Amino acid sequence: MVKASPKKSKNAFLPIVLVVLAVGGAAIFYKVQNKPKPIELAPGTVLPAAEGHLRGDPKAPITIMEFADFECPGCGQFAALQGPDVKARIIDAGLANFRFYDFPLTSIHQNTLAAHLAASCAEDQGKFWEMHDKLFAGQMDWSTQATTNPRKFFDTYAGEIGLDMAAFNSCFDSQKHLPKIQANAAAGTERGVSSTPTLVIGNKVYAGGLTYDRIKQLVDSLRSALPASAAPEVKP
Repeated sequence: MVKASPKKSKNAFLPIVLVVLAVGGAAIFYKVQNKPKPIELAPGTVLPAAEGHLRGDPKAPITIMEFADFECPGCGQFAALQGPDVKARIIDAGLANFRFYDFPLTSIHQNTLAAHLAASCAEDQGKFWEMHDKLFAGQMDWSTQATTNPRKFFDTYAGEIGLDMAAFNSCFDSQKHLPKIQANAAAGTERGVSSTPTLVIGNKVYAGGLTYDRIKQLVDSLRSALPASAAPEVKP
């Protein structure tokens, strides 16, 4: 789990840091004192509506929201460990949908904004989730600690998932989706998100992620409270 740093930067997504990572069984803590601050935007900036990146049926009566940073190790662990079960046993089964909201902690992760731009550009070609998986799987290669040139890795991933490279490069170089990323991060700040990963299920905020079993329990509880007409038949 990563909490945002108060360090300021022009495009910073400014929340704090209390990271608890399991690395070889050891816990690593990063601690900063100040509370999260809103994203700093140029005067007059109007952001689009925050929509996140959808997986599943947009009409599903329950939504699992994740606020995440592509360079956050805890987010990578959530994607690898809980992600497949959530997708196969909740999303694909029609119990809920899932929205990934960009929450890049640029004050501590220098390469993360580029990763979020790469994923958003992949979404233009219908490949957000493929890029999402590549970014988390390759996190140790392109992270701030590993390289000052993450772009070469993103280009490789784009080629591997079959993107039109001219369109991808144009999108990335123009920072086309920066306002959308900022809007998603602002939505997290408004909800009081101060660490990644953070899940929101049923309007309750769960910092640090949850186990699959706990996510399923929460979804089942919410479904049981729905009117019969609002709970679609579960896929076999």
